[in-house]
Amino acid sequence: MVAKLWLRIVTVMFGVLLIGVAQANIPTVPNELYEALKLDREKTSPKELYDAVVKRYKDPAQGAGPGTMAQYWEPIPYGIYLDPATFYKPPTSNKDVASRKECVECHTDESPVWVQAWKRSSHANLDKIRNLKPNDPTFYKKGKLEDVEKNLRSHGKLAEGEQLKEVGCIDCHVEVGAKKKADHAKDLKMPTADVCGICHLQEFAERESERDTMIWPAGQWPDGRPSHALDYKANVETTVWAAMPQREVAEGCSMCHTNQNKCDSCHTRHEFSAAESRKPEACATCHSGVDHNNWEAYSMSKHGKMVSMLGNQWNWDVQLKDAYAVGGQSAPTCAGCHMEYEGEFAHNMVRKIRWANYPFVPGIAENINSEWSSARLDSWVVTCTQCHSERFARSYLELMDKGTLAGLAKYQEANGIVHQLYKEGLLTGQKTNRPMLKFKTKTHVSVKWLHYKNVLRILNPRKPAYWT
Repeated sequence: MVAKLWLRIVTVMFGVLLIGVAQANIPTVPNELYEALKLDREKTSPKELYDAVVKRYKDPAQGAGPGTMAQYWEPIPYGIYLDPATFYKPPTSNKDVASRKECVECHTDESPVWVQAWKRSSHANLDKIRNLKPNDPTFYKKGKLEDVEKNLRSHGKLAEGEQLKEVGCIDCHVEVGAKKKADHAKDLKMPTADVCGICHLQEFAERESERDTMIWPAGQWPDGRPSHALDYKANVETTVWAAMPQREVAEGCSMCHTNQNKCDSCHTRHEFSAAESRKPEACATCHSGVDHNNWEAYSMSKHGKMVSMLGNQWNWDVQLKDAYAVGGQSAPTCAGCHMEYEGEFAHNMVRKIRWANYPFVPGIAENINSEWSSARLDSWVVTCTQCHSERFARSYLELMDKGTLAGLAKYQEANGIVHQLYKEGLLTGQKTNRPMLKFKTKTHVSVKWLHYKNVLRILNPRKPAYWT
């Protein structure tokens, strides 16, 4: 009898362990991430996956922090919010120690919009999520909540069978479920992506997998770039940015290069609405302007015009995979195409990248007919054939490739002319409008020279010998 009882206990415990392990085998997280982190996706618990991802995420050698040129710049007051893990310190003026309830009561008066947004969020009413019926378009959130609770149990933050009561101010701005009261002057922090990842492990790991799937075959870009997972590193490691004396202008770049650090660039705080982040306007915040006019190209296309004309009739609450069949969507959005890969949707946006934002980068055009690029083109065809025939999709993608190549040829022709004019000193103001540079230190001289080398790179990306 005792032997049988022990057998049942061991069986139950083993079953619980299997559930925890299986949960970390997330189908939408590419194999490349597990391989890069040396993890067995069949045996890794949620906590083990999270810890491995965060260890890399916080490693300065892997892109965390102010970068290798940190000695040449420092953040302006607003800049502490753009990389809070590095720069943010709690305000010393507020000495209050507040409970969960007191946080809400006080901020209802002090910053009511924060509270209103939070009350509209899924975080504020988890029982509402638990009670969703299968015919509700947001029913998928019930499964998401169950995943969150399993992740927290793996961390030891929820007991077996215990349910998460809410996600309140303290959970994000102090620590998940760790304290009943928070000291503003000691405990307060601005949430970074790893804070969100404790609960939202799937989305965090998917986003971080961009480092592993954006590997150019001949090193045309550094590993993991361009991507949201390393966009802050791409910013602070730019010599022009680090050497720029007008720090307010420099931080204008940083304001878009924050996806690496936090999640509220797409999921606006404090509502963190998935429906909002699915709309093209959310992407337009950053993907616009003369240097990467994605929004302008999309919004003027037939796709963009259909969203503009018909989007208010669609149900944005349904998850992306149901947008067409259930949500009534009749044209693609940024998220619908870029988050999709071979029929699945994930927070990895770069698995089909072929040109990147800057096709004039040396080696990109030569790479466009490689096996690597062709395989990614085939994945684009899978995306496009949700709405179009394969022949139409391939012909249009070919048109885009050849059009870009023709444009690059014209760019190189113009570049050669401008470069020759520069060498001969014939550009307007080249000899008469050049202020003397004053350097305080030898180090400052080297940074300024890096700045001008970058200018020359823009003039001629083919790397002329004289700036090496």
